[in-house]
Amino acid sequence: MHRFSRAGRQIEAQKRTGPPPQKKPYRGLANAAPGYNLAFFTTDQSMPDTAVPAAIPAAILDALALADASWRPHLIAGLEAMMRATPDYLPALAQDDYLPTGQRLFAAFSLPLDRVRYVLVGEGPYPRAESATGVCFMDGAVGALWSDTGLSKPVNRATSLRNFMKMLLVADGRLQIDDTGGAALAPIAKAAPGDGSILTLAELQDNLLGEGFLLLNASLVFRKHVAPVVDARAWVPFQQAVFAALAACFDKPTLVLWGKIAEQLKKVPESEGFPQVHAEHPYNLSFIGHQGMHQLFGPMQLLRKR
Repeated sequence: MHRFSRAGRQIEAQKRTGPPPQKKPYRGLANAAPGYNLAFFTTDQSMPDTAVPAAIPAAILDALALADASWRPHLIAGLEAMMRATPDYLPALAQDDYLPTGQRLFAAFSLPLDRVRYVLVGEGPYPRAESATGVCFMDGAVGALWSDTGLSKPVNRATSLRNFMKMLLVADGRLQIDDTGGAALAPIAKAAPGDGSILTLAELQDNLLGEGFLLLNASLVFRKHVAPVVDARAWVPFQQAVFAALAACFDKPTLVLWGKIAEQLKKVPESEGFPQVHAEHPYNLSFIGHQGMHQLFGPMQLLRKR
């Protein structure tokens, strides 16, 4: 699969000889001020796009193990594009502390490319190690969805997830839009273990994957000591490769865009031409009653066991 790619040859070489020696951490990007234009942050600003990129760090390539095989050539192409645009970024990242941990950098790409029907785009990973899972909107700190009195405490603390759950219940006809409080939720929660409802966030994620959702973050990493805009800009060439792969599919998937993410995607021209549905961010209470979201998600019955 990787024989035509320099990165593929790296993987095979590393199997035989082990990873290359570690270099001292490079902190230039970490100290860059918000708004710094990474497009010009290269060792050779005259480097053409066709230049052979430097070696992608082994730690980054190892994380491709969680991506489906159909995605790997495209993800490697995106990483190589990043190495051309900002040669120091990935080597610095590989030696830095970032979220998600546990080699989950490319966990969102576990869904085979030809099964992607929707792309839900988030801004970036949650800023907490227990929450950042490598897929957008899925908070790893949330287990159970229900409690004796309604939604579980972790769900209620995660405002966007709470409103998403309520939107799904309204779309299912189990909640009324003018009454989504605890008193209305309590009987739904009490009945959930025996009425075929899903009980955990992991089941909700499985149902989303079953409907063909690619749960993609615009920036694949979060670092507490680096402005998010710096990381987001560095990942633009990678996102261009991702959307180029999606654009080549026979049926282009639908982009599900919440909040300001649509503006961010304007930096990725490859995302143009896809069908799109828009809504305010689920952080807003008005999201619960969004008719477009009801029409999209209602038929999917995401809160029902498969």
